[in-house]
Amino acid sequence: MWDQRYGEPGFAYGDAPNDYLVEVADRLPVGRALCLAEGEGRNAVFLAQRGFEVTALDQSAVGLSKAEQLAADRGVRIATVVANLEDHEIPPGHWDVIVSIWAHTPPAIRRRTHRQVVAGLRSGGMFVLEAYRPEQVGRGTGGPPIPELTMPLSDLEAELADLNLLHAVAIEREVREGRYHRGLSAVVQVLGRKP
Repeated sequence: MWDQRYGEPGFAYGDAPNDYLVEVADRLPVGRALCLAEGEGRNAVFLAQRGFEVTALDQSAVGLSKAEQLAADRGVRIATVVANLEDHEIPPGHWDVIVSIWAHTPPAIRRRTHRQVVAGLRSGGMFVLEAYRPEQVGRGTGGPPIPELTMPLSDLEAELADLNLLHAVAIEREVREGRYHRGLSAVVQVLGRKP
C-alpha cells in the first residue's frame, strides 16, 4: 500500500516538514537523528538542512527513493534504511534525536518501538512525536481508519515514562500536509528528553 501511495506523482504528504517538528527544532540537540516511518523524507531533509546526521527509516523503498532525491535537490545527504518497525532493532544509546511523525502501528508494535526509542537515545537525547489520537477516526482529514492504530496520550505517557516529558498534549489543530492530511485533526504531541 505504501509503495503504491508513494509511487503517485508529487509528494503524498507534501515536501515541507511537519509543523510540530519545526516548532520544536531549536530545542533539539544537533547530532545523529533517526526518523521513523519517514516516507518521502520531508522531515529527514529538514533536519539535515539544520546540520543533523540523519537516517530515514521506512518500509517503503519507493518512499525512501523519493527521500534521497529530495535531499539531493536540497543539497543535503541522508542515509536511508528500508525496514519494518515490527522487527527493526534500534541500537541502544546511539541517537541524539528520534522523530516519530504519524508512525501508526498496532499497539504491540508501537510499545516495542517506544521501548527501543527510549533505549536508543543517548543521555540528553530527545524524542519528538506527533500522531493521531482515537478521536480522529471518521473525520476524513487524515490518519488511520481504526482507533486501534491511533495513539491515546495516556498510553504514550505510560510507554515513555522513562523520559522527562517536556511537552505532552492532546489537541486539535489544522494539519495541511499534501493530499492526505488536510483539515482539523485530533492529535497528540510529545517532546521527551532522556535523563
